[in-house]
Amino acid sequence: MEHQERALSAYVAQVAADPQVLGVVLIGSLARGTERDDSDVDVYLVVTEEAFARAGAEDRWAWIDRHGVDYPGSYIDVKLADLAYLRTAVDRADDPTRASFAGARVAFTRTDELEPLVQAVSALDDEVWAGRVSSHIAQAHLHGGYFLRQAEERDDPFLLQHAAVHLAFAAARAAIAADHRLMPGPKYIHRLVREVPSADGFVAAWDRLVAEPSTASAEALTTILDDWLGGGQTRDESLSIFIRDNELAWLRGTTPAEYF
Repeated sequence: MEHQERALSAYVAQVAADPQVLGVVLIGSLARGTERDDSDVDVYLVVTEEAFARAGAEDRWAWIDRHGVDYPGSYIDVKLADLAYLRTAVDRADDPTRASFAGARVAFTRTDELEPLVQAVSALDDEVWAGRVSSHIAQAHLHGGYFLRQAEERDDPFLLQHAAVHLAFAAARAAIAADHRLMPGPKYIHRLVREVPSADGFVAAWDRLVAEPSTASAEALTTILDDWLGGGQTRDESLSIFIRDNELAWLRGTTPAEYF
């Protein structure tokens, strides 16, 4: 909308005067064209390596800027990055970070490297998506078939809720990954699980598990998930994948599957 584009232009004019600023990347609803009248303006401020290091030493990664904002209730929501941050994000960013760059628009840049990096962050190969589905299936198998069952056997209400939530999350993530969709954050899961294509009964079984955690509702959901996306992945295979993705993430320098 005109007033948000005006606020963005004012912010770019403000920061472009700083030689340590390499670019401004517009993200969020304004970049995607889904903004509301009162939406804020979300940006990544891309700075030099030296400026990024100084900000990191001060633990200053994000802030609010109201310069040039001339409409009620909004602001410039700024997150800091440098080119090394973006290169690393292309290689191993989690889904919320990748999703934040989907549809992003470079509003200002001093370097030709910025545009291709921004586009690459949210792009994943088919092989990566298939691996994610397998990882989320493994999460579902362990949380639904092991931890949740133990929760009932031990009459452990915390473990029951924990396992059910993680099973529901993993099943939803598998469905979303199968549709090659990035997961912007847990607050979007309830909507996304309804938006992506799924097997008959999947959403109803997912809702039942969330509302009534039990071995019965867990088994109903995992049965549908296995028939739909499991590809014959056995529980033993899932155990090894789960250990690799969770317990060995610290050793492998990877992100645990829950945070892909």
